[in-house]
Amino acid sequence: MKRMIRIPIGVAFIGLGIAGLILPILQGWLFLAIGSLVLSVDIKFFARIESRISRRFPRIGRALHRLKERFPILAA
Repeated sequence: MKRMIRIPIGVAFIGLGIAGLILPILQGWLFLAIGSLVLSVDIKFFARIESRISRRFPRIGRALHRLKERFPILAA
């Protein structure tokens, strides 16, 4: 059930992110990051990206870990 909620939300954020890259009103990179984080639970491509970012930038990795603890829908 959670997967049926996470995937449309993640795709919506990715869509907003792409629109935000074109439109000056939205922060595209922020929506792309949120969408990637939401989709990383169910889609391996985004999980690999998250893993690489966490290894390369430990502070961001710790922040992602705290986010997943705070919002259980982001955890598997």
